[in-house]
Amino acid sequence: MVAPRFLFLITLASALYGADATLSIVNVTISDSDGGAALPSGFTHVAGETLFLSFQVAGYKASSAAKVYLTYKIDASDPHGVPLVEPLAAEIADTLAPEDKNWKPTVRQEIQVPPLADSGVYKIAIAVKDEIGHTAASQEVAFTVRGHTLEPSDTLVIRNFRFYRGEQDTEPLPKGAYRPGDAVWARFDITGFKYGPDNTIQVSYGVAVIAASGKELWSQPEAAVEKSQSFYPKRYVPGSMSLKLQSNIRPGEYGMVITAHDQLGNQTYEARQNFTIE
Repeated sequence: MVAPRFLFLITLASALYGADATLSIVNVTISDSDGGAALPSGFTHVAGETLFLSFQVAGYKASSAAKVYLTYKIDASDPHGVPLVEPLAAEIADTLAPEDKNWKPTVRQEIQVPPLADSGVYKIAIAVKDEIGHTAASQEVAFTVRGHTLEPSDTLVIRNFRFYRGEQDTEPLPKGAYRPGDAVWARFDITGFKYGPDNTIQVSYGVAVIAASGKELWSQPEAAVEKSQSFYPKRYVPGSMSLKLQSNIRPGEYGMVITAHDQLGNQTYEARQNFTIE
């Protein structure tokens, strides 16, 4: 009585996925929500966004006992080939039933775009192995990200210094011009610092306001400190500051001095931007 049962399982496995089937990755989609509709190929994602990847596997082989055993790995990288996250690896193990003739395993995975990501074309590499059929398949999926524009540097530097009218403003002032009693807002980026183990960084900056005569009117030597580590290396440290002007301050030209320190790289950089009080 054992032989017919064994023969049935072999016949089932062969009928479901025969010897001529080719392992393949199909129905690859990227969505902006779990289980959501596929986004068009020309869709532009933004830094910090979560992508919802899904795909199916076809053409795998089943064992004589109608078992399926697949392994897969997903790698995501930026335009320079730097991995975004640690490789995502898992397995699919199941037993087929007679009604599973057209069943295709589905994989769903979330991929986080780094908050400080650069603009460009990113890639997701998918690799699947059929451990029973001893075959493999791979596929690359590209997606576009609109990030923060920043020219890289090999040494510590401050870039993209801008004055703003208010904290929530997205457009910088064409000229740093204020009136007595106003709040002065500024933003800038620090890059070119060195990395320690596990992409550790230790960056700080201070702020000072200088009169036209060169006299220091106000200072905060350690306005902020960024000490962190991450799998994906931070491209830059965003900086900001605000200063409430006194109502009786004299009109004229003033200088804002930002001094950045890279403790791991033993680097210091100073940038000065002038603003006027009218």
